[in-house]
Amino acid sequence: MTELLERGQQGTAEQAPDAPPRLIIEAVDVWKTYDSGTNQVQALRGVSLAVPHSEMVAIMGPSGCGKTTLLNCLSGLDTIDSGTVLIEGVDITTMPDRAKTTYRAKRMGFVFQTYNLLPVLSAVENVELPLVVSGTAGQEARARALAALELVGLGDRADHWPSQLSGGQRQRVTIARALVNDPAIVWADEPTGNLDSQMADDVMDLMERLNREHGHTFVIVTHDPAVGRRCDRIVRMRDGEIIEEEHPL
Repeated sequence: MTELLERGQQGTAEQAPDAPPRLIIEAVDVWKTYDSGTNQVQALRGVSLAVPHSEMVAIMGPSGCGKTTLLNCLSGLDTIDSGTVLIEGVDITTMPDRAKTTYRAKRMGFVFQTYNLLPVLSAVENVELPLVVSGTAGQEARARALAALELVGLGDRADHWPSQLSGGQRQRVTIARALVNDPAIVWADEPTGNLDSQMADDVMDLMERLNREHGHTFVIVTHDPAVGRRCDRIVRMRDGEIIEEEHPL
């Protein structure tokens, strides 16, 4: 686990007190339209957003307001019509698809409402799968996966099947999988949506600790006001636009 923690702390060196915050995400005037052939929907309307390193940001708003579209466009899972998206200073909108896929695999982690765990694989096998697919040697992939499970408090569940885990434990496995490649950013789309209030609190406790202790940047799409209140900043959207931002006390 020490190796994983050391990797997770790289790049989080202290800045001079008067230095401006280093931006890990910088989106400028992003537009996205979906065209069904008979109807056009402007999902994003000139969205601009800046996120400093190590911030925990909640994106909130009513269903259909563009929250998930924004997350997908910022992470490069979806294309944009116009505008610029810089991740760690790199313009991902101009990357070829293969380069973008490689960049996501190395520098991003994803947590979704549905756990997306393969039922025929154990917890540790699910966590190590992204490393194996990207060519990491088997022994190293297993060691890093075990370290990631230790980090989320599931070291003793490494050999359990998903069906043997509670909902909260399954979500912890997905968080471990998101962290195993030491990402710069973790994107989370309704990560507590399938959990009861206690399990949701446990998952948020974990993400807060990872953010605070290891400097992971989290961008969280959520409907849950309780999740938003635990983030550094809430970005509120309506009709494809950011309408306001607030900093919970």
